[in-house]
Amino acid sequence: MLAQCHSRRAIARHLGWGLNTVLRYATAARWQDTIRENPPRPSRLDPYKPYLERRFAAGCTSVTRLHSELAAEHAPVTYAMVRAHIATLRGAPSQAPPRSPTVRQVTGWLTRHPATLTEEDRASLKDVLTRCPELATASGHVRDFGEILSDRLGSTLPAWIDAVDASQLPGLTGFALHLFRDLNAVTAGLTLEWSSGSIEGAVNRIKKIKRQLYGRAGFELLRKMILLQ
Repeated sequence: MLAQCHSRRAIARHLGWGLNTVLRYATAARWQDTIRENPPRPSRLDPYKPYLERRFAAGCTSVTRLHSELAAEHAPVTYAMVRAHIATLRGAPSQAPPRSPTVRQVTGWLTRHPATLTEEDRASLKDVLTRCPELATASGHVRDFGEILSDRLGSTLPAWIDAVDASQLPGLTGFALHLFRDLNAVTAGLTLEWSSGSIEGAVNRIKKIKRQLYGRAGFELLRKMILLQ
């Protein structure tokens, strides 16, 4: 509207603003210049605020007592002033405690190889295990099972299962006892160097092709696709 040569008074009438507001916007080089800073107004309580804060930190939170102490020193303050300032001290947030690690983070620290953990992760894990003895016991069992997997110590699996069963840890104990269902196969998998991974991969590939051809072709085409690949 200024570029269209409208007067500032006409702009004020058109926008329904005060003339001073229009002048402030018209003379501002950028929008930040239009913001008015309202500094806090001085109060008669200001010289006595450090004293109130020290007394409050020392444990004296009674507004009546604090006002009486200031009144005894002939301070020109009212009860309402003291009460309002003490209310702000009571509502001041204390230093936030450090955020607790999530379940996913702790699980990652326990199941990952110790060499892959950072110094910060190790310190956090140590603090968690110190606070929770049950989790420290579970961590030891997880580390032992990791050694069985890495070093192919399948012969020690029964002893590991007995140790986990004796600890009676939810979840981990159930996992250990379920290994008894096919103990020979699990022991062989943790001992021998051979793996059925390639066979399982071929079976999954055949199942995928079968699902893709479902309702579209018969067994002969499925057979040809498998053989051709």
